[in-house]
Amino acid sequence: MCGITGWISFRRDLTLWEHELDAMTATMSCRGPDAAGTWYARHAALGHRRLAVIDLPGGAQPMAVDTPDGPVVMVYSGEAYNFTELRDELRRRGAVFRTDSDTEVVLRGYVEWGEAVADHLNGMYAFAIWDSRTEKLVMIRDRMGIKPFYYYETDDGVLFGSEPKAILANPVADHVVNLDGLREMFAFAKTPGHAVWDGMRELRPGHLAIVDRTGLRETCYWQLEATEHTDDQRGTVAHVRELLEDIIRRQLVADVPRCTLLSGGLDSSAMSAIAARQLQENGEVVRTFAVDFANQAENFRAEDIAPTQDTPYVHAVAEHIVCEHEDIMLDGSVMADPEVRAAAVGARDIPVGFGDRDNSLYRLFKAIRGRSTVALSGESADEVFGGYPWFHDDVQRNADTFPWLANPNSPIDPTGLMSTEFTRQLDLNSYKADRYRQALGEVPHTDGETGLERRMREVCYLHLTRMVQSLLDRKDRMSMAVGLEVRVPFCDHRLVQYVFNTPWSLKTYDGREKSILRGATYDVLPESVANRKKSGYPGSFDPDYLTAIQSQVRELVTRDHLVMDFYNRDQVLAASTATVAGITGAQRSGLERILDLATWLDLRRPVLKLT
Repeated sequence: MCGITGWISFRRDLTLWEHELDAMTATMSCRGPDAAGTWYARHAALGHRRLAVIDLPGGAQPMAVDTPDGPVVMVYSGEAYNFTELRDELRRRGAVFRTDSDTEVVLRGYVEWGEAVADHLNGMYAFAIWDSRTEKLVMIRDRMGIKPFYYYETDDGVLFGSEPKAILANPVADHVVNLDGLREMFAFAKTPGHAVWDGMRELRPGHLAIVDRTGLRETCYWQLEATEHTDDQRGTVAHVRELLEDIIRRQLVADVPRCTLLSGGLDSSAMSAIAARQLQENGEVVRTFAVDFANQAENFRAEDIAPTQDTPYVHAVAEHIVCEHEDIMLDGSVMADPEVRAAAVGARDIPVGFGDRDNSLYRLFKAIRGRSTVALSGESADEVFGGYPWFHDDVQRNADTFPWLANPNSPIDPTGLMSTEFTRQLDLNSYKADRYRQALGEVPHTDGETGLERRMREVCYLHLTRMVQSLLDRKDRMSMAVGLEVRVPFCDHRLVQYVFNTPWSLKTYDGREKSILRGATYDVLPESVANRKKSGYPGSFDPDYLTAIQSQVRELVTRDHLVMDFYNRDQVLAASTATVAGITGAQRSGLERILDLATWLDLRRPVLKLT
């Protein structure tokens, strides 16, 4: 796992612009703490920061293959889990390898198959290849968008990077955010391709882009398809188990210490249990980590998305499987530290407003990085198998909007505490309605699909192409900010495509959420965990944390910080002086968003265009 960046300019001699590329590459140091490298040609400059995971001595980048017509050079981030089979196939075709890295497999795969190399890959990846034979840049992102990839067209080429901060480090890029960019930040319905910054684009999942002297062309090489599902219940459950066994076995391959993230929910517990069995075959013991908060038992309050505490279920799994488990304990004072918030907001590049949930995830990953380099996560299983409560609520799943936004009392409503004028300018309802219609227009259907089955295919598609993107981006940014590689087995495209086409009646065959996953893994889980209802990533209920963020917001009001131009001062003061027991979820969410937005404004100093 790494950080990549680069610059293609057909009117400049980029060998004279080393300082600019070095600055772009330096922004990726957190993603690649182990090594740095750059490569220059007249019209191409590539930068790389490396997190060494496979073939530690041999995987240095940028990596080049010399051909009779010039070098082919690549910067690569991610993992190709089928690199061993691909290497064997390429050797049969005459390729000679100098390293044992998956990077070289992908690069030589491109030399053999061109852009069609993407069709051969199983994994999470974002990479760029400068093909000097034809003077073109090829940019490719994995099917589910697990690894981030951004680009910025210029008048004579393109800037690109794993994260916006790499592009913004180049003086050619403008630091402008317009109203649509702000809407995208606040809507919580991530639009594929939208990058918030004016002029910047995110390469869409399953897409590739080619840049040459004629311009930039982006094309799709993979997308969800609607096909007939022919397996019965038993066959479906068996095939999902078979896929999970293969996926997890592949994703456990690493030349560095690895672990699993264990929350005590069905997803992470099933993954950890299968991983434990597989490692035990080789005489190894899986390490598992969970987050917990000081005094959580005394302060916990049940919420719709998190009705139960994780710790009892985590410990039940740890006792049930063969593992070395550790709880990472966090306290409110640490999470409320403005430096922690700055690190979390800086990692995400946008002020999402999740507050303690982002801050704690950053601290969790930082603690794990001191013990392990690779972690497997249960992220995305809810989107794949239909685990969220609104999948099973008639009102929310049939609402004329994204189902996760259909609850009028949701604490994630970004307009809480905002000024009337700024709320009017944003007009988020119209923006979300437009994005919802756009998303619905993409949904594939089978012939004759009607009623609940048709609607649930739409609901699943919305989650797999919109909501999951927000969560995958969050996972990637928070983990890579501390140099931890997090892998997501439930995002294997084979599993996603298979379950997407499984009828809703089969996905809920026992009348509950995630029936197929439960059926496929029941034998490896303690009964209490197998039957546990969905409970989301936990928040902290430490009163000291809330008191601290209230104080920080009051300071912003006193200093007349720029962020207060967007909020109603009276409402903000009311929320920041409310008692711990009396503050509402919407008020707390509003305070978190104010602090995140203020932090982002200070860190990134965007030029805001609100007209």
